Amino acid sequence: MHSLMSVAIFSVLLLLVAWYWQKRHANAGIVDVAWAFGMMFAGLLYAFTGEAPLFLKVCLGMLTSCWYFRLGYHLQKRVFNETEDGRYFEMRLAMKDWAQQGFLVFFIVQAGFVCLLSLPFWAVAQQTQPHTYFVIAALLIAAVALYGVKTTDDQLAEFRHNPDNRGLTCCTGWWRYSRHPNYFFEWLHWFAYPLMGWGGEYEQALWAAPVVMFIFLYWLTGIPFTEQQALRSRGDNYRLYQNTTSVFFPWWPKIQSDKSS
Repeated sequence: MHSLMSVAIFSVLLLLVAWYWQKRHANAGIVDVAWAFGMMFAGLLYAFTGEAPLFLKVCLGMLTSCWYFRLGYHLQKRVFNETEDGRYFEMRLAMKDWAQQGFLVFFIVQAGFVCLLSLPFWAVAQQTQPHTYFVIAALLIAAVALYGVKTTDDQLAEFRHNPDNRGLTCCTGWWRYSRHPNYFFEWLHWFAYPLMGWGGEYEQALWAAPVVMFIFLYWLTGIPFTEQQALRSRGDNYRLYQNTTSVFFPWWPKIQSDKSS
């Protein structure tokens, strides 16, 4: 339980520092960077303070550190080199004179999400008799998800760096088959944790992880806000993309397109 408390304290302090940074730089996108590195810290701490054998501890620590370091590094490049994400800019406008107080609450809530969403890492770390084949299967799923999410980010970055694509929607590569392939691969990687904890005390509870993450991504914090911002910035171009492309699960588009739809 000491590790749970340590993650809670670290998360709050980290997000408070991030809030202070956004106050000075007027860029609340730093919250996503802090969240990612908070999850990485939680994964590593739980991995090496749990009851699991060394093999599982190493696998869990390797998975969480690789996944969330990549995510944090990717996000910080955008935060430090671009203007504030449109979602947070709209929040800032909506809160007006209360923006800093509102963001303070928002950042603290994100610290709570670190504590909540890292619980599967803690549960896996308590598995004392892991099944080697299931752990290997988990790592394979995570590797596929990591490859997928990295390629989607690279494809989107390449599209955005072309000034001719300004105001258009990327629908090349994975983006041709899903409006949010990055969220899909993020969700896919959460199946690794129930497999790692297979047969352990928290086996059944761990299957809630991909379910909860799907709810967050599909209905709460992911797709709804991203779609709203895409409609604000790309208008009819994105509406047509919505009509032709699967929202989450990769699938063949209704209308073939080489550049934008």
